[in-house]
Amino acid sequence: MILVRYGDEGFENTGVVVDGKIIDVQGVFDNYNEGFFACGGMAALESWVESGCEGGREVACDTRLGAPVARPSKIVCVGKNYAAHAAEFGGGVPSEPVLFMKAPSAYSGPFDDVEIPLGSSHLDYEVELAVVMGRTAKHVMEESALEYVAGYSVMGDYTDREFQKHRGGQWTKGKSADTFAPMGPRLVSCDEVGDVGALRVWTKVNGELRQNSTTSEMIFSVPFLVSYISQFMTLLPGDVIATGTPAGVGMGMVPPRFLQSGDLVEMGIEGIGEISQRVVCAVC
Repeated sequence: MILVRYGDEGFENTGVVVDGKIIDVQGVFDNYNEGFFACGGMAALESWVESGCEGGREVACDTRLGAPVARPSKIVCVGKNYAAHAAEFGGGVPSEPVLFMKAPSAYSGPFDDVEIPLGSSHLDYEVELAVVMGRTAKHVMEESALEYVAGYSVMGDYTDREFQKHRGGQWTKGKSADTFAPMGPRLVSCDEVGDVGALRVWTKVNGELRQNSTTSEMIFSVPFLVSYISQFMTLLPGDVIATGTPAGVGMGMVPPRFLQSGDLVEMGIEGIGEISQRVVCAVC
């Protein structure tokens, strides 16, 4: 299945893609949130679709798309999960996953503008495979980890590198500004994606291909990450894991090439979709 949320920011309705068309499911399933996933919403939605989408209506194709699931309780991110990116970032390949958090308030729609925060001058981009949890996961085994996953999406992990590396403390400061976690354009269920370890991942800036890799280059696989993270915190239905980014970020270029107001960033993952953001200055 392919799930979307559409409409004005903060007032999104729920939808499902059937034969390439968005069908409204509002009133049947009011939101794709923790309760939806925890109470078997995916199976119920699939049954509704198979029964002919009774009461659903087609949504105009030019309607704004929001993030495909409601704001999660947490966004857990994995750093340095591609060897080439670990090298351009500095330091060796980690022996265990490097974890950090993005504030849920950074969450935004897949085509919404990304804002340069006040005082920021080192804005960078990262495309990431996003894993959306479908069940509560605590101390799960790697062998069964994918049973806890609802599906996948595309996330842009935007970062101010100066805030991240030179303002003290952990990386969360540089990762959590408003609009720094756009996700979408849809949530694709596991059965629709196929082999999540063999998907092309890419980023373009103003049409120039910057990142171009595959999830096969990830150091730690999706099942391992779900299992590993669940040893340290309980993952709730609807929570998001951002699984790391390949090489080609602006910080890794010589000289570095950070984003400027007016830039267009396009990101995509094979079989899941494409997102894009225009860079703008934050409104005071």
